[in-house]
Amino acid sequence: MENIGWKRFGVLICAEDSEYVKNIYGGFFGLFTKMLEEEKETWDMYKVSCGEFPKDDELNLYDGFVITGSCCDAYGNDKWICDLINLIKKLDSMNTKILGICFGHQVLCRALGGKVGPSPTGWDIGVRSITLSSHICPSSLDLPTKLSIIQCHKDEVLELPTEAEIIAKSDKTAIEMFKYGDHIMGIQGHPEYSKDLLLHLIDRLTQRNFIMEDFAVGARERAVMLEPDTNAWKRLCISFLKRNPKFVQSKSTC
Repeated sequence: MENIGWKRFGVLICAEDSEYVKNIYGGFFGLFTKMLEEEKETWDMYKVSCGEFPKDDELNLYDGFVITGSCCDAYGNDKWICDLINLIKKLDSMNTKILGICFGHQVLCRALGGKVGPSPTGWDIGVRSITLSSHICPSSLDLPTKLSIIQCHKDEVLELPTEAEIIAKSDKTAIEMFKYGDHIMGIQGHPEYSKDLLLHLIDRLTQRNFIMEDFAVGARERAVMLEPDTNAWKRLCISFLKRNPKFVQSKSTC
C-alpha cells in the first residue's frame, strides 16, 4: 500500500561506489539517507551516471532531489551529464527543491546558466572553514558564522547564474554555496562525508594518479586539523529541503 502523506525524495547518484563505500556506508545513497532521512519519508535512488533517471511523468511525485558528487567534470558533455542538465531545467520549471553537493553544486550552476571550470588554485582536499552569509534563515538554526566542511574537488563554480546568490565563501573558493530562488541550493563541500571516508578517497586519488603522493601527504595532514561540523550541516540541509520555503532572505527580514 502506498504511504499516503509521506514525503518522497530522490538521490541522483553521479559516481560509482567503491567496494569500501558500499561495505562501510551502504554506498553514496546510504551516506545521504543517513544524513537526511526522517520518519514518514520515501527515498529513491537513481544512478544517473549509468543512465538511470526518473520518468518525466513521475517528477511531480517528488518533494525534492539531491545531486551527489562525481569524479567527472560538470563542464563535460557526456550524454548522462547533458541528460542531467535537462532534468535540472525541468525541475527548476516545477520549483522542485534541489540540493547539489560538489559536482551537484557545479552542474546546477551550469544548468542554470552559470560557468564551471577547473579551480585556478588547484585541488582542495581536507577540512576547510567556510564563512556563511549573515542572512541564512531560519534563525532558529542558530548557525555560527563559520562552519567546517570536508572538501575534495579540483573544479569550482566560476560565475553564478543570473539571479543566483552567494551564501558562503572560503579563503580558497569564492563560491562555496549558492542559492537560486527558494528551491535550489548548491554546496561545494561534502556535508555527508566522514573523515574516514576522506582518507579513503585520498588513497584512491593517489592510486589512480589524480594526485601525487607528496600532495596526498599534505592532504592527510590537513584532514586532521579541523573537525567537520557534521550536525550543523545536517540541520542546514534538512531545513533547506523540507522546512523553509524562504531559506535565505534579506537581513532586514531575518
